[in-house]
Amino acid sequence: MNKGKFIVVEGIEGAGKSTICNVIVDILSEKKIKSIITREPGGTPLAEQLRKLIKQGVEGDKLIPKAELLMIYAARIQLLDTVIQPTLAKGIWVVGDRHNLSSYVYQGAGRQIELNLIKTLSHQIIGDFKPDLTIYLDVTPEIGITRVCKRGSLDLIEQESLCFFKRVRELYLHIVANDNSMRLIDATQPLQQVITLLRITLINWLSGQII
Repeated sequence: MNKGKFIVVEGIEGAGKSTICNVIVDILSEKKIKSIITREPGGTPLAEQLRKLIKQGVEGDKLIPKAELLMIYAARIQLLDTVIQPTLAKGIWVVGDRHNLSSYVYQGAGRQIELNLIKTLSHQIIGDFKPDLTIYLDVTPEIGITRVCKRGSLDLIEQESLCFFKRVRELYLHIVANDNSMRLIDATQPLQQVITLLRITLINWLSGQII
C-alpha cells in the first residue's frame, strides 16, 4: 500500500482556507483518492481543547506568546501522532487546514518570537516531517480582516492589529518564494477564480506524483 500524501493549506485569516480544503478533497475524490481534512490547532479532542484556550483565552489570565507556542506544538504533535501519521500509513491522504508553517509566521513574525527557538522546538517535536505540498492563499491583511469581520465576532487571533498580519504575510511570502514544495495562489480574486487556479495547480502537481 502506497503511503498517503499530506497537503496543507496556509494563509492569514480571511484567505478562504476552510473552503479550499473542501475543494481539494473534492478534486482528490474525482481522482479516486480518499482523503480527510484536519485543522490546526485542533483535530483531536485534546487538541480542540487547546485550540479553545488559544482562540478564546481564560478570563483574567493573558496568554503569553511562548506559552501559546508551546500549546500549539502540544496540539500539533497530538494530531500528528494520533491522526495524520496513522491515516497516511493507511494510504489515505490528509488535507490540513494549517500546519507547521503557521507557527513560523504567526508566533515568529506575528508574536516576534525568535525563529531559531521555533526551529529548535519544531525539530524536537515533529522532526523532519513536512507536507508533500503546501498551498498558500495570499490575501492582503486589509482584505482578510474585512472578510473575517463579516463572519461575526472575532477570536483573539482575529483581533490582532493590521501590523501583526502584515508581518505574518511578509514572512509567508518570503518562505513560499524559497520552497519548491509550496505554491502561491492569489486569493484576493473572486472565489470561483481561486478555485480554478487551485484546480490547475493541484492537477499539475498530481501529474508529477506516483499515485
